[in-house]
Amino acid sequence: MKKLLFVALLVLFSFSISYAQKSYNTGLGLRGGFTNGITLKHFVSNNAAVEGILSTRWRGFNITGLYEINKVAFDTPGLYWFYGVGGHIGFWGDYDGNPWFEDNDSHTVIGIDGILGMEYVFAEIPFSIGIDWKPAINVIGHSGLWADGGALSIRYIW
Repeated sequence: MKKLLFVALLVLFSFSISYAQKSYNTGLGLRGGFTNGITLKHFVSNNAAVEGILSTRWRGFNITGLYEINKVAFDTPGLYWFYGVGGHIGFWGDYDGNPWFEDNDSHTVIGIDGILGMEYVFAEIPFSIGIDWKPAINVIGHSGLWADGGALSIRYIW
């Protein structure tokens, strides 16, 4: 009987925690860092979201899709931490004098992304602000690790 009561309380507690983690459905905004762009984040469940990022870099652009898990941070209302994985495809233009490329050719890259960050959702206004680190590994194209994917995002939420 005690085990059944414990399991029932655990299930109820997990539902209340999951519900508390979602504070908006969709957010659209700007992302600034070494790569600048537009971010769209949409929750598919109480603590899971998908994020799409369209960003510019190396005289080209990247399209990134991420699946993220969101958790309440430090028992603080409106503050969340998140982590996730996804992928990207990028089309980089030729860049004469670029210190990272040996050649001046255009590159099409496909790779794997990770993300780790924190986000604060304002209770008084429909905005959120977040900071994250998004390392990426190009598997196809100009291969290698790009660990400088940190950014600040500001989103209008609804």
